[in-house]
Amino acid sequence: MPSYDPAQHRQDCDRAFAPFCQHPALPFADVLTGADVAQAFAEADVHFGTSRTAVYTPPLTLWGWLSQGVHKEKACLAAAFRIGVLLLVLCRPPGDSNSGTYCRARAKLPAAVFRCLACQVGRRLEEQAPAAWLWRGRHVHLVDGLVVSMPDTAENQRRYPQPPSQKPGLGFPMMRLVLVVSLLSACVQALAYGPYEGKETGETALFRSLLAELVRGDIGVLDRYYGSYFMVVQGQQHGWDMVVRLHQRRSCDFSRGQRLGRDDHLVVWQRPDRPAWMSVTEYDAVPKTLTVREVRVRVAEPGFRVETLVVVTTLLDGDVYTKEDIGDLYRQRWQVELDIRSLKIGLQMDHLRCLTPFMIEKEVWANVLSYNLVRKVAAQAALLHKHHPREISFTATKQAVEASWQALSVASEAAQVALGEYLLKEVSKQRVGDRPNRCEPRAVKRRPKKQKLLRLPRAEAQAALLKGRAGQQPTSAADPPPRC
Repeated sequence: MPSYDPAQHRQDCDRAFAPFCQHPALPFADVLTGADVAQAFAEADVHFGTSRTAVYTPPLTLWGWLSQGVHKEKACLAAAFRIGVLLLVLCRPPGDSNSGTYCRARAKLPAAVFRCLACQVGRRLEEQAPAAWLWRGRHVHLVDGLVVSMPDTAENQRRYPQPPSQKPGLGFPMMRLVLVVSLLSACVQALAYGPYEGKETGETALFRSLLAELVRGDIGVLDRYYGSYFMVVQGQQHGWDMVVRLHQRRSCDFSRGQRLGRDDHLVVWQRPDRPAWMSVTEYDAVPKTLTVREVRVRVAEPGFRVETLVVVTTLLDGDVYTKEDIGDLYRQRWQVELDIRSLKIGLQMDHLRCLTPFMIEKEVWANVLSYNLVRKVAAQAALLHKHHPREISFTATKQAVEASWQALSVASEAAQVALGEYLLKEVSKQRVGDRPNRCEPRAVKRRPKKQKLLRLPRAEAQAALLKGRAGQQPTSAADPPPRC
């Protein structure tokens, strides 16, 4: 018979996010509450772990998976140990430390739960941000793509095949992702993913699938890969103003069009021929002309690779948005590269760990949820101590969350407030240096250890080693005799 106390379930839902300074007395605590978690579970029909002997309930499983996102040690066994310690401190039966039981509980959490909660954190934080954090009173979002790899299993290869340039058995399945990231908070607002190669798997195709999720009236800043006629039009149709670098295949002549100032004019683009991915009906709905503003930005700082670039925007009013405003805004596009680095390196998301596409999707969204929650803590520290969220170090914030993980999970309400205020005060001191004109060579000083590359599928290489014991020749004549 089910015996999981509903009151305990509500407490566990609150506890799932307690390490992220979620007490109501702290700022931005209501961007994600225990009630939101319980509602997400209910909408996804998640009801496991209700028996008397159950150890892994939905909130505790979620807590364990978030701990994997934040902690440096990602193993499922480590998460199972953390949950066991938590239950012992709460005077509840901890069960055994079998990682298989924890993994089966993880499989019962739908990706929709992680997606709902991650997007809610980003959206509510954007809505509650003070006006001083906005750009000219507008919300701005950065768009870019990244590629991640995953374990080389047959199921992952079928869904996310490795690039054809890699030999079978020597590569890794690859996934392409496109992120919409807030310039204000650095939180991920939307995410699309698909195979690395194939029809309609490029960055622009994935971004088109996100257009319906964008908030009307916001501004999107994108690199030149997105600077096509149809992308700008589709952004406008969904209520977005666009700031994008001029595509390399499109020319610019500042002697034409309506002059707004030096290196600043309005120009009319003509609709190109219909692309293969667009239907005839969609093409007919696209206007035949498009008025855009082109601004030439001159880069005077020594060491920069680009000396001049042309930025295209639908912010046409030169009195409201000056040429310098447009140039400075596009320069901040580089922030998304740092955000991607925080995801791939800070949370070790560059190589996913699950063995099936079913779990890979959940792992992606679990990492994004962990990332958004860490960014939320940075925003809390910024608000309390009068900084901008972008000034707070992501790495230092993650380290603070990791250090207080168990303590905040079991602390009393008074202790949660005291510890939360202490952490936010200390986090606010860990600020990112303002180095707008930093110039560094794209090279490293420390030499990486040289490792011999695997030139055969692992099973064949193992067989060759075993044959070498018997004095037989290795599989490839170009390789030296194998050694065990």
